[in-house]
Parts: sequence; C-alpha cells; structure tokens
Amino acid sequence: MWIKVLGRIILPRNGCYRTVKTIAPRVRFAPSPTGYLHLGGLRTALYNYLYTKSRGGVFILRIEDTDQTRKVEGSVEALINDLQWAGIEYDEGPGKDGKYGPYVQSERLNIYQEHINKLLDNNSAYKCFCSERRLNLLRRDAVKHQRLPKYDNKCRSLSKEDVDAKIRAGTPHCIRFKLSSDCLSFEDLIFGGIAYDVSLVEGDPVLMKSDGFPTYHFANVVDDRLMGVTHVLRGVEWQISTTKHLLIYKAFGWTPPQFGHLPLIVNADGTKLSKRQSDVTVEDYRNKGIYPLALVNYITLSGGGFNHVAGEGIRLKTMDDLASEFQIERISSHPSRLNPDLLEECNRLEIKRRLKDENLTKGLIAEVQSLVTQKYPKESLNISEEHVKSILDWSTSRISKIDELISPKLAFLWILPSNNLEINKNLFEKLLDNLESLDKFEQESIKDNLRSFSDRNNVKFPVLMKMLRSVLSGLNEGPSVAEMMQLLGKCQSLERIKAVIK
Repeated sequence: MWIKVLGRIILPRNGCYRTVKTIAPRVRFAPSPTGYLHLGGLRTALYNYLYTKSRGGVFILRIEDTDQTRKVEGSVEALINDLQWAGIEYDEGPGKDGKYGPYVQSERLNIYQEHINKLLDNNSAYKCFCSERRLNLLRRDAVKHQRLPKYDNKCRSLSKEDVDAKIRAGTPHCIRFKLSSDCLSFEDLIFGGIAYDVSLVEGDPVLMKSDGFPTYHFANVVDDRLMGVTHVLRGVEWQISTTKHLLIYKAFGWTPPQFGHLPLIVNADGTKLSKRQSDVTVEDYRNKGIYPLALVNYITLSGGGFNHVAGEGIRLKTMDDLASEFQIERISSHPSRLNPDLLEECNRLEIKRRLKDENLTKGLIAEVQSLVTQKYPKESLNISEEHVKSILDWSTSRISKIDELISPKLAFLWILPSNNLEINKNLFEKLLDNLESLDKFEQESIKDNLRSFSDRNNVKFPVLMKMLRSVLSGLNEGPSVAEMMQLLGKCQSLERIKAVIK
C-alpha cells in the first residue's frame, strides 16, 4: 500500500531485513560555520560517531562553508572544541587530514568546478543568466496568483549561440541542474520507504552560484561520493531534498549512500526549541555546569536508538556502552521530546560516577576548590581535599550541579567563622566535652544530644541553636544546626568550637 502525504509517497516498512555484505562504514558530520553547535547538531554528530565507533568505521568532520555570507569568525574552532568536550573524536577532518581532504569546502572549489563541467558536458546541467530582479518578479507573480513560487526553467531552452553570446558579453550566470519528473524513492533508515517527485514543487535548482561557490546540494553530493561516505545520518529537514540529491547521483552515474533522517528535537510540550524558551547550544549547557557525559546521555534518552527500558530508571552509560547499544532501527520517527528533569538526574549520576574513580575525583575536588576561591576571595576558607571530598560524598543525592555547593545557604561549608564572637565560654566548654563523647555524629543523634544538653544546662534550645550557628558558621541562615554539624563532620565541628573558645 502507498500512502501519499503532503506530496510525498511513503512506503510502510514490512519489518523484513535484507542480507547485505557488511563493510566498515564511513560517516560524516558536516556543519556550517554559522555559530555555535546546537543541541540538534550535537545529536547528529553523536549518532554518526556512535554508529561508526562500534563498527570499526571512520567518522569524518567536514566544514560546509560554501555560503560565505553566513560564516561566523571563530565558529569552526568553537565547534571542534564543543565536539571534543562532548567526547566525540573525529578520524578525518580539519587538522586530521586523510587521503580524502581537504575537509573544508571553500578549499575544494577546483574539485567542484571539475565536476560541474562533467554535468555540463553530459547535458545534465546548464548555464542560467536570469537576474535576481527577474527571479524576484517571478516569485511575486506566483504569490499574487496563489501559485507555488519556483523557477520557470527559462534558460534551459537557450541555444548554444545564445549562451555563447551572453558569455562573451560578460553576463553573470550560475549553473542549474536539470530536474526530471522521475518519482524517485529510497529506503530511509528511520522513516522507511520515501518517494517524491521534486520537480512538482521546485524549478531547476542552482548547483554553482555566480561567485564560483557551489550550493549545499551540489557540494554535499560530490563530497560524500569522493570521501567514500557509506551512510548519511542527518536531520529530518533534509529529507525532502534527498530525492533531488539522488537525481544528481544518477546524473553522475554514481551509487548513492544509505540515508537516515533524524527527527526534530523539541521541548517537553512539543514546541520548537528556541533560545527564548530553553538552552539550545552546547555552550549554554557547558556554562551551566552540565558535564559532557550527562548531556550525551540526556540526548539519547529522547527519541530512541538505545536499550532504554521503561520503568527501570536512568542508568548513566559511557560512550562505549552507548556505541555497543546503538541501533538505527530503534530510533523513533516521532519528534524527540526533551525532559529537563532527566538532564538533572544525568548530571547527578555523572557526579557520582566521578566520585567512584580516584583520578576523576581529584578533578572534581580541584573544580570545587576553584569555584569556592572565586566565589569567596576575601574569606578565610576550609577547602582541604579531605573536607571537599566529604562534602561531595554528602552532596550526591542533594545537588545536580557542582556550583550549587557555593550557594549562599551553603557558604558555611567553606567560610570559617570569625573568632571574635562574644559567647558563654563556660557553656561551650561543657558543650565541647559533651559532643566529643558522642559516638554517632549524625543529624538525629546530634539534635537529640543538643536538646538534652540544653535541658541539663538550663538554656533554651532555640537560644543554644542560635549561638551554635554563629560559632559554626558566622551566618544567620542555612540548614538546621544538626544538619550543618553532620555536613561539617565531627572533627571540623569541634575544631570550629575550639577556635572560638580560645
């Protein structure tokens, strides 16, 4: 059965698998240097990387900068930095040239010129001399008469004499591809069978612009072919262009790669991701204290592709785990909904994971020490490794980001109280002896002990707590005194009391 939807013909999957010869895949991530790496781009890079990582293939990074007007200075370096931060290492690309380079499209113009000549020679393409003014008039007229705006293919019928005359006159021109009315089909690795006649909605597309730069559609096909790409995993927004690309492959006589289109990533309520509503770039998450593995796992928890079992809870997976589990056929064709609560849980689990590894724990401790000294540069601090480690152990079930440990209500953890406090020394010497004899230094036992102490020494419990809070932290707010003492630990709590007494 064939179902026509919005001009496309979708062939439902029959659930059968074809037996094909297994070869090491070559995949690519091909962003444009127009700004920072967005979450959707990270997901595309990640899925390409995971697909080839467990299959002994090659992951290529290619920079598609043919639209020089949109290029943002420094964005290539930022993009590479974001990929490396996320743990995605490319095998070939800028700075890692293989035999298929260069990997920046603006450095491949001679290659595109050579291949555009092949299409001109086999009559699959032609020179178009239509001015921008004429094209604008066409668009306006189509809108006015409620027709689909598209190029009318006027220059396709120009004679050789007309073309030669315009060339001699120096008339600017681009190169267009001759679309056929073939209804090409392909098996999308995620969406199943797709068939589409692109000529119904488009005029002949531009392959080479008048400035000598290729369009995305042309450079994309040429580069994928010459770089030996076997599988193209990209965003669903390019699905509608795939049959056009197949026509270009056909014009060259080339066998195309396999295509799979990843669904959109949307907010939890189904709305489009936008800067106004949520974080959309990798840099946003980095700046907010999200760890790489947490962000990677967060992406994989929406949209499928992995062995996530409903109801089993979240298990943080390493890159090796994700690569071994990743299966294209498990990816849902429905938009991937993000759940911010899952991100917090993933980050919490990553903190726990790092605390189980001695080398990673050292990095966490150094990170906390740096955050505290930056937050409280003029204070007397306790940021010894032992103290920081004990606080991290306590915090894993309470925080989702490390920078929560430097919030004002937890300042007492790091800031040593002033020794210039007016206190009842006799009372606090008794309290010190009392606390030293306490074996179980936990919140409930501490609270019970302090309440008994206040009764025995004829001091109101709230008054004692207020004095003790000042002695321990010098602050007027924060957790309960008993919880504060548990966090500081017995040794640190007693040392602070002794310091004030002396």
